[in-house]
Amino acid sequence: MNPKVDFYFDKAKTWKEEIEQLRQIVLDTQLTEELKWGCPCYVFQKSNIVLIHVFKEYCALLFFKGALLKDPKKVLIQQTENVQSARQMRFTNLKEVVKMKATIKAYIYEAIEVEEAGLKVTLKKTAEYTVPEEFQIKLDKSAKLKKAFEALTPGRQRAYLFHFSQPKLSKTREARVEKYIPHILDGKGWDD
Repeated sequence: MNPKVDFYFDKAKTWKEEIEQLRQIVLDTQLTEELKWGCPCYVFQKSNIVLIHVFKEYCALLFFKGALLKDPKKVLIQQTENVQSARQMRFTNLKEVVKMKATIKAYIYEAIEVEEAGLKVTLKKTAEYTVPEEFQIKLDKSAKLKKAFEALTPGRQRAYLFHFSQPKLSKTREARVEKYIPHILDGKGWDD
């Protein structure tokens, strides 16, 4: 146990028993406990394997390379269609955690094997994502904007494309594009 992580469990108002049980199960696998992104993260030779986090409706273990796990019990969940690598194992009560203890450990050991083998998730290239029409029009009209967008990291490019694509109404997509053009020109991500 890492004392720097204790606060996460001490402050928990919901899912306290569940996440404490998950912590014990994960620590039994000999992973190193660290604090990353404000959550307990479990590491094997400096590589992130699994993270504990809580939501309103459930608590979860997030497997960083979950897409590479075999998932024979069909318990891994892709949070959204845009999540490429990570997968969650969700829990809504302590009995589920206790009942799945052996499964949790088996998945963790497989995740460690994936890391030891050096396997990597093949991520979609930014060019494979759809550029919303409202943004494409702006890119076509401004070489400066196009150059600035192309200079962004692939992750920032994808974040903008996701953000611009989300609204159903063209008017709302247009407003988002307009709002973030200055950020793009400054080389910033949409949440910077």
